Amino acid sequence: MTLPRRAFLRLATAALLPVLPRIASAESYPSRPVRLIVPFPAGNASDVVARLVAQALSERLGQSVIVENRPGAGGTIGTEAVVRAAPDGYTLAMEVVTSNAINAAVYTNLTFDFVRDIAPVASIGSAPYIVVVNPSVPAKTIPEFIAYAKANPGKINMASTGSGTPTHVFGELFKTMTGTDMVHVPYRGSFMTDLLSGQVQVVFGPMSQSIEYIRAGKLHGLAVTTAARQAALPDVPAVSEFVPGYEARAWYGIGAPRNTPAEIVERLNKEINAGLADPKIQARLADLAAAMPMTTADFAAFTAAESQKWAAVVRAANIKAN
Repeated sequence: MTLPRRAFLRLATAALLPVLPRIASAESYPSRPVRLIVPFPAGNASDVVARLVAQALSERLGQSVIVENRPGAGGTIGTEAVVRAAPDGYTLAMEVVTSNAINAAVYTNLTFDFVRDIAPVASIGSAPYIVVVNPSVPAKTIPEFIAYAKANPGKINMASTGSGTPTHVFGELFKTMTGTDMVHVPYRGSFMTDLLSGQVQVVFGPMSQSIEYIRAGKLHGLAVTTAARQAALPDVPAVSEFVPGYEARAWYGIGAPRNTPAEIVERLNKEINAGLADPKIQARLADLAAAMPMTTADFAAFTAAESQKWAAVVRAANIKAN
């Protein structure tokens, strides 16, 4: 049967109507400011990275990207706020992927699944951590430190920013792989004063937090936890040079609520990756994170792999939330 021209046009228009709003929305995005929620306090390394990304993204989108800090519960409060937000591209999450991967195993009462409920938008990069000791520790290398720890089981205090945080779990991975016994000392605030005074002797912490103390000789950097040495401290080896297979890093990325239109996610991925390619942004990120852009698919696969890796460490060390 051949339809009259008018009837055919009416049917074609009706079929397109459900699609048109989505197309129009993606093409006009963004038409108002975008919120970037950071689930950690202002001044935290992830907050500094978020503000650099927000500035670059604002310039490329032609709209303000407003950073909003929502700290608490190891980052789960801010992440949940994004999970519950409208999936329209106007609420994004600045995520420390490693923290979310750990939290999924540590917090048994979470009302969301990070891998399922947060759409991976863009990878920013990895933040180097470093094994730092007070100068009173009679060890200048990782092998010397392992030997000292084994000779003094339960006598070395290992500081962290709380149970189940990367500074704790990275240390637990080291303990498991080296057969050492150190006492975990969780802090709700900064541990730096006690580390400098020798009240605690070692921390597996962000390099950005301790690099100036290392350069000044107030702390000693034994090794970075990343797979390779870092340009900022080229003479400091990687833990893996002495403990094969050890690698621990905090990974930053941008996420959005599940079901955010694919066109918007791809637009954000493209603009964030372009921003990270800017030498000026790379220079400002240098001491905070190594920029490593990915496609959304690669970032999703990486996130899932990190979740599996750190869940295994949490179970092996029987880590519980504070």
